[in-house]
Amino acid sequence: MYNWDENPDLNITPLIDVMLVLMAIFMITIPVMQYQEQIELPDGSKSLKASDEKALVVEIDKDLKIHYNNQDYTLDTFPDAFRLKTGEMDKEKPVYINADKEIAYENVIYVLKVVKQSGFKKASLLTL
Repeated sequence: MYNWDENPDLNITPLIDVMLVLMAIFMITIPVMQYQEQIELPDGSKSLKASDEKALVVEIDKDLKIHYNNQDYTLDTFPDAFRLKTGEMDKEKPVYINADKEIAYENVIYVLKVVKQSGFKKASLLTL
């Protein structure tokens, strides 16, 4: 009835042509595409500098008392007092915020925001 070819030939020439064209397009376009991410790498440890200046440490206890420079503040009085005490300081000096683990996260972030708004660029949270 039907006369089917027992050994069909698969024509892959058009597939190879398409793949070669795509490969040529990628070979031309990929070297032209550039992506650049600005990152700051830390300096190497070849020359270890001894820092004369100390880092500022702000501590928050579980009663929400903020301790800075041997004085106690509340969340309301801390922003103005911190800005007054650090107004003439070098803003590149690191500031460490040490908070009790039982206080709310929003209170720690509030103190971090005050430090950042005061102009300090290097503020970190301490964990114990």
